Amino acid sequence: MHNEIIKDEAVVILKTLNPNTSWTWSYVLTATQIPHDILFSEHVYQLLVPIQCKTRALDEIEGYLAESADAPICGVDKRWHTERTLQPPTLLLIGALILFYTVTGPWDKDLFWFQKGAVDSEAILLRHEWYRLITALTLHADIIHLLNNCILGGFLLHFLLLLTGSGLGLFSVLAAGAAGNYANVLLHGPGHISLGFSTAVFAIIGILSMLSYSNARRVVGLRVLVPLMGSAALLAMLGSAGEQTDLGAHFFGLLSGLLTGRILCLPYVRRIQHSIILQIFLFCLSLLLLGGSWTIACHYDGSYSP
Repeated sequence: MHNEIIKDEAVVILKTLNPNTSWTWSYVLTATQIPHDILFSEHVYQLLVPIQCKTRALDEIEGYLAESADAPICGVDKRWHTERTLQPPTLLLIGALILFYTVTGPWDKDLFWFQKGAVDSEAILLRHEWYRLITALTLHADIIHLLNNCILGGFLLHFLLLLTGSGLGLFSVLAAGAAGNYANVLLHGPGHISLGFSTAVFAIIGILSMLSYSNARRVVGLRVLVPLMGSAALLAMLGSAGEQTDLGAHFFGLLSGLLTGRILCLPYVRRIQHSIILQIFLFCLSLLLLGGSWTIACHYDGSYSP
């Protein structure tokens, strides 16, 4: 149907039975000046591109479909639909938070878990107990605090993992949550205590806001402020109520989420989401960080020699 590929070695990247879908692909690639060809054989339309344009072509089509909310396509390239074939283990992750709460119970400064795992700015800044930045994400002050984070956080986490893949998404949430906790520690200085998954929840909001913003290919004028304004509105509605609310942790969680989301938009980072091996590696690394942080916390005696 097209004769744009003559000299270059071509590879089939997508297949469909729908001729309209094939023309949509062709439209996107023509608009982005990517050489391609559509072959019709045995009732199947096949999209071919030069092998060196394969990644760029898939990214352009994926971005177009995300922006236009077109129906999913049936592709033959595993990189295109890896995250769609593996369902996120959201229920297991949220269930683990609830189960851990049955072990730790509500906040009590004299209990072992809170002494060892809460964000204690003095312990972090003066004794360098960095693991607290992660362990604190698994602790909750009371059952209301837990349920709020599990219901809202579980919904947002599931949506994020669908977009990014379980490994990349979970690792990003932990990194952004820990970064938000650290920024909050720097702001307050020694003497501040905090805990809870809510820092990570607002990090997820920030990541999703930035990912949504990145899908708008031509963003001009005040539209560049959309993710910031939307995130700020959510922070005002959800993150600033209650006597025990740590507004700083929510704010810095949101900010670190926006920065993390911007990193996830980089082309070479986005390619990770299509690799099953890297997704499994990052998922296992995330679990290792959680387990390792608590292992260190339980065995650390509090001594530090500068």
